Amino acid sequence: MRNEPSITPAQVSEHGLSQDEYQTILNVLGREPNLTELGIFSVMWSEHCSYKSSKYWLKTLPTEAPWVICGPGENAGVVDIGDGKAAIFKMESHNHPSFIEPYQGAATGVGGILRDVFTMGARPIANMNALRFGAPEDARTRHLVAGVVAGVGGYGNCVGVPTVGGEVNFDAAYNGNILVNAMTVGLADADRIFYSAAAGIGNPVVYVGSKTGRDGIHGATMASAEFDDATEEKRPTVQVGDPFTEKLLIEACLELMATDAIVAIQDMGAAGLTCSSVEMADKGGVGIDLDIDKVPQRETGMTPYEVMLSESQERMLMVLRPGAEATARAIFDKWQLDFAVVGRVTDSGRFIGRVAGAQVFDIPVRPLVDESPEYERPWVKTPAPQPLASVTAPMTHMAALQALLSGPDLSSRRWVWEQYDNSVMADTVRKPGGDAAIVRIHGSNRGLAIATDCTPRYCLADPHQGGAQAVAEVWRNLTAVGARPLAVTDCLNFGNPERPETMGQFVGCIQGMGAACRELDFPVVSGNVSLYNETHGQAILPTPAIGGIGVLDDLERYADLALSRHDDQLILIGESSGHLGQSIYVRQLLQLQDGPPPPVDLATERRNGDFVRGLIADGTVDTCHDLADGGLLVAAAEMAMAGDIGLDLEGPDEAGFWFGEDQGRYLLAVPGAIVDSILQLAEKRQIPARTVGRTGGQALTLNAGAPISLSELRRSHEAWLPDYMQSA
Repeated sequence: MRNEPSITPAQVSEHGLSQDEYQTILNVLGREPNLTELGIFSVMWSEHCSYKSSKYWLKTLPTEAPWVICGPGENAGVVDIGDGKAAIFKMESHNHPSFIEPYQGAATGVGGILRDVFTMGARPIANMNALRFGAPEDARTRHLVAGVVAGVGGYGNCVGVPTVGGEVNFDAAYNGNILVNAMTVGLADADRIFYSAAAGIGNPVVYVGSKTGRDGIHGATMASAEFDDATEEKRPTVQVGDPFTEKLLIEACLELMATDAIVAIQDMGAAGLTCSSVEMADKGGVGIDLDIDKVPQRETGMTPYEVMLSESQERMLMVLRPGAEATARAIFDKWQLDFAVVGRVTDSGRFIGRVAGAQVFDIPVRPLVDESPEYERPWVKTPAPQPLASVTAPMTHMAALQALLSGPDLSSRRWVWEQYDNSVMADTVRKPGGDAAIVRIHGSNRGLAIATDCTPRYCLADPHQGGAQAVAEVWRNLTAVGARPLAVTDCLNFGNPERPETMGQFVGCIQGMGAACRELDFPVVSGNVSLYNETHGQAILPTPAIGGIGVLDDLERYADLALSRHDDQLILIGESSGHLGQSIYVRQLLQLQDGPPPPVDLATERRNGDFVRGLIADGTVDTCHDLADGGLLVAAAEMAMAGDIGLDLEGPDEAGFWFGEDQGRYLLAVPGAIVDSILQLAEKRQIPARTVGRTGGQALTLNAGAPISLSELRRSHEAWLPDYMQSA
């Protein structure tokens, strides 16, 4: 290899490596690395790629079930959905890039998660996202919202995959570090799943897609560090996406996958050509030799270091069967994409790169992976919050409802999702705005339900309960439309894991998630961890975002939240204890973030959900909404506004009853003739159920008080976000 200056301690630090980690590199190589090798180790051992602070705890999550085809470890998770089909899905973060450059950061986040899914042989059928921004009054929030939403829509709309739902939340804890979590779901034949393990000594290693540039270099390392005053200087580490090229890449890959040419395939995501090559070699127990100068490049004079660490978008790496090069090249030429044989599979067990035949790096694959750091970080348990003091209602319940629905927490997100194409592909059954989106399994009368959720304020107050609630809420959202929940993906967003308090939040959330996944038969099949989400030592709220999918066997029988008939009765399923701790009610109206979050009784959650799902499946119930932020009165108002049918509500004159956020609850709207039979069945199964109102008219009334018109309520509900975005 070429003679290069010795690596300095400053270079080691600049690459995000500790001195102990550098000593391990010296032990692995038996010599000092050159700069390119140091760069390769730095990205492979970054938090973003190696999960060195989290993998100890990730191993505790349940990942198996009879319907799971592939759990964590591949590009995405795979579950059997019947009829010879599989759903492939994953959620991933693009937080740091989106704060630095919101449009491209969000756009390339969408592009990256799409590639994770179609890499495995699936045609993407739906995108979701979970977006969390700082306080509305923060100087940067409006700019970040505009850029991120435009980036999500700009990429997803152009690539032709519907964006069918998600979340948008605001909190001052995200002022210096927003969260952009993207999820994609795809469909594939269950017997045609593609994996990433390289095989076949001598087989060609092929690069396809866009050319490599200097964008995104050190993106993985940047995503593994806190923000500081130099954040703006990191703008060059944000990738630039091209959705039209991605669309061509999807079609070319799926066309090639219809042949028998592909042995292994891997997306070039974080750490680009380096990570894709190493992962393929490691999973296959082989070596890979690369001819770096054969990599298609769009900039002149790129060094091996730059080529190996670039995170340019819309690129894939494949191992082909011998003699399949011509077939593959013809397909990629047809789609006007770059195609180059850049290496071969070897039996050396080493990752070797050459330029003009001269060796520029030589690293043993297995130690590069196996010797990557794994830390069991010190952690302290989050102290239990003090009970919430007695709450005095600051206004009437109807005034409180109006204030909540017209504020930043619960106002309509229509302004956001109307910028997304949610109908392209013509299989969207339930658009954004409900408990879960529903997408038809093409050519059938079956569907997939998709939901994302998390309540970070719960996780801050009690990480275990918050982690469990995030899983249970997604499970409940899927159940509320009648879907049978199958599996989850996660995107675990936390601050600096080197702080024991932050690591304690992570551990608590993982333990709560694991308990909920086990009790609900809802395994984790894929995911992502994003740590160091903080600025100047100020961490975000612990945010374990959960994405889940479920299957609907008959699209003639699903439930919607919109009221659809006059003179229906509203039935509340589940126990209401009036829990106001950590509720939106006390947060927005009393400026308090006090008390414990509502407890999650997983056995009760399972029992209530199974009961509701059964009523939907047998055709008894077609109108259902789960209760979450804002409690009963907010959920009822959402049902009324969605269906443009009024409600007369009756119940105790207590803020806790109407705004408490007790878990495991649903509202059902059913004809009066079947109310008694539902209540009797619920009593037989020991499920709390009671009537709380009747549908009709064009207004909302509570305990025969002064009505509020639905048109007035809807106007204020839908006005906040567009008014905010248009204000100076």
